[in-house]
Amino acid sequence: QVRLVESGGGLVQAGDSLRLSCAASGRTSVDLPMGWFRQAPEKEREFVAAIRNTGINVLYADGVRGRFTIFTDNVEDTVYLQMNSLRPEDTAVYFCASSRNPFAAVETSTDYDYWGQGTQVTVSS
Repeated sequence: QVRLVESGGGLVQAGDSLRLSCAASGRTSVDLPMGWFRQAPEKEREFVAAIRNTGINVLYADGVRGRFTIFTDNVEDTVYLQMNSLRPEDTAVYFCASSRNPFAAVETSTDYDYWGQGTQVTVSS
């Protein structure tokens, strides 16, 4: 059974940085896709970033490209989301997810099989 545990959320001011972590256990391969999604109050869950093939392939949502970086520690099977220049509109619960399909459409939440419990990120103006 795959288990994902997120950490690193918190309350910060606009312009600050945060690093989220997602420790995975039980995955059959570190090459499989992992992604970050977020959900703000009264909004649908949206794609943030994804990584697969031990970091060779990464993808970002338009609104975070250039500010957020996704990377992995393949030894620990942990995926990170470094978030810089945070904005109030980045406020949301952030979830990490893992897919069993190496060819998953990583921007699509339904292509993921396992989810973490979420971690709150709040950015004040």
